Amino acid sequence: MKEFRAILDACKNVDFTQRKAALATVVKVRGSSYRSPGARMLITDDGKWVGSISGGCLEGDALRKARQVMTTKIPLTVTYDTSEESNQNLGIGLGCNGVIDVLIEAVDLTDEKNPIGFFENIIALQVPVTLATVFAADEPEWIGRKLLMTESGDKPYNFLDVALDELITPHLQELFESKKSEARIFTVNGKAVDVFTELIQPSTSLLIFGGGFDARPVTQLAKALGWEVTVTDECVAHIAPLFFPNADKLSLCHRDFIDRDFIITPYTACVLMSHNYTYDRDVLKKLLRTPTPYIGILGPRKRFDKMLAEFEQSNITVASDDFHRIHSPIGLDIGAEAPDEIAVSIIAEIQSKFTNRSGGFLKYRQGPIHHRDAASDQVFKQVYLHTEDSKKSATRP
Repeated sequence: MKEFRAILDACKNVDFTQRKAALATVVKVRGSSYRSPGARMLITDDGKWVGSISGGCLEGDALRKARQVMTTKIPLTVTYDTSEESNQNLGIGLGCNGVIDVLIEAVDLTDEKNPIGFFENIIALQVPVTLATVFAADEPEWIGRKLLMTESGDKPYNFLDVALDELITPHLQELFESKKSEARIFTVNGKAVDVFTELIQPSTSLLIFGGGFDARPVTQLAKALGWEVTVTDECVAHIAPLFFPNADKLSLCHRDFIDRDFIITPYTACVLMSHNYTYDRDVLKKLLRTPTPYIGILGPRKRFDKMLAEFEQSNITVASDDFHRIHSPIGLDIGAEAPDEIAVSIIAEIQSKFTNRSGGFLKYRQGPIHHRDAASDQVFKQVYLHTEDSKKSATRP
């Protein structure tokens, strides 16, 4: 979502009376790549871009292809084979051992199918959505068409053929459970259609209880990731704007009014770091009744054990599911001591929680680092375009 916002902000600053723009999206990956499907980049005809589709090795060629799309306004899917140690077509050495499909679309604010318009609607909805984008088809005019759907089944935007809509809709609904964005091939009236289906979730929000000095680096790191950050305390002196210049909101709130003053969703991480035992204990009572998936409590384990003992005496039940979302002591075990190091530990743990990862060393992970498309493991030794001419000489992956 951070990339969505950055691209949208950049697009608002483009003078479209003088400039042209295009949007590049990674829609399929086989093997390894620096960016996963869903990575996006806004490109303008003056050679500037916001976002990325690789570690820097594909952006230059994507710029050249984007200028073509800006002129023709016809979407184009480019396939890059980065397994070549030296790809003469690109003029650079890659060696990333992956095949990457990138969809490039013209940005025309007067067109109702304009991809940037989808960004605005996705951000405004503030709920999980699934998005289907056609990136290759036997019917060229289908390329770039999209379907946006909410979990309730509403379709704010739908530019698909009726038959394709009926085929894709059940898969988009399943994505809310599987959470696995991927490219899939559908067949409509005997014609193949390659569709990138992705789950787009609202930005992570971080609610910090306690405005001490050690909350400041936590706020800074969270904002660097594009999270929405709120800091609250019962002491007004702790939440001066001078201390938290990057926070989205500073709130003076008594512990009794937490459920009244804050909207806590399944995309909200809560961190208790006030250094005030009774405050943290009372806040935890409130948070147990919210849908937050992460509650981190700063301090030693015995501090949390004391809270549990008091809860038991007060007949307050802490369910087994609650123990999965309560993290005390807070953070990943990285040997953190100083406030900045502790902030890294906390933010890393929240990130791992929201992505359902363990937070261990990647060198010990079995299998790929990122989720990849499993439909094809073929490796192509060329760069080609999904055009009518290329279909005659190359097989679409």
